[in-house]
Amino acid sequence: MAPSGVTDVATPAEFSVSAVSWGPIIAGAFVASTLTLILTLVGSGLGLTMVSPWSGDNPSATTFAVSTAIWLVIVQWLSSGLGGYLTGRLRTKWVGIHTDETFFRDTAHGFLAWALATLVVVLVLGSALSSTVGTGVQAISTVASGAAMGASVGATANTENGGTDGTTSYFVDALFRPTDPGRLAASAEGDAAAAAQASRILVASAVAGELPADDKAYLAQLVAARTGLSAPDASARVDAVLARVEQARAAAKEAADAARRAGATFSLVGALSLIIGAFIASAAGALGGSQRDDEEALFVSGQM
Repeated sequence: MAPSGVTDVATPAEFSVSAVSWGPIIAGAFVASTLTLILTLVGSGLGLTMVSPWSGDNPSATTFAVSTAIWLVIVQWLSSGLGGYLTGRLRTKWVGIHTDETFFRDTAHGFLAWALATLVVVLVLGSALSSTVGTGVQAISTVASGAAMGASVGATANTENGGTDGTTSYFVDALFRPTDPGRLAASAEGDAAAAAQASRILVASAVAGELPADDKAYLAQLVAARTGLSAPDASARVDAVLARVEQARAAAKEAADAARRAGATFSLVGALSLIIGAFIASAAGALGGSQRDDEEALFVSGQM
């Protein structure tokens, strides 16, 4: 019994049950991750229909990246919404909890379901995403090197074999194309050494961005000696080929910049889609929990 003049203050007891209902969270996450996989496959199919084996019919890299990013937003919207809603509807009723606390818990449960679903998708598609990113980086590197740059890594091996395999072979062939086709067989062996030298000159000029005057003069002499052209005509042919090399180099640089911009756009919109998914899952969890409590209240009142 409390002493006279002292008021008993009841100490509120803590609930022994955790506020987190992992069962509904796991169920909602599995549903969300499964729907994400399905929609990702659908998006892949739609994306493949945009790609044509004829290069002129393909959309630009920016268009493809933006359309893919928009589809990611749609995927997050649908999968996160369904997963969060099911999480809220499947949890048990919390008795003796204030309405604001119930709203917070439902929101948190929807967010946890989205986070778990995101981890599941990353674990399932992790290797595929890594392979895709690696392929994209390799493709961008190949484009950046360009037709004008050639295969600089294999340039030494190519010249040792007396050939000009790769993208520089076309330009070298253009340099040593005889004016008289009858000279082709007679000059075939000599063309191998000349082509090797021309290949090294073209690779070096493409990397440096310019061709020194002495290299250009020597290249014109090689062309004149192997094709039978006059010195002015050989020099004109060298200028024409170098102009085409520069055009190819500029086009490769522009393509690499476009790929970089498309990759940046895809990353930013992809991050935005995840933020949207988290918000939608949280709101759907609150909505599902509210409807679950309302339906139970109507059922109980109808039985009374």
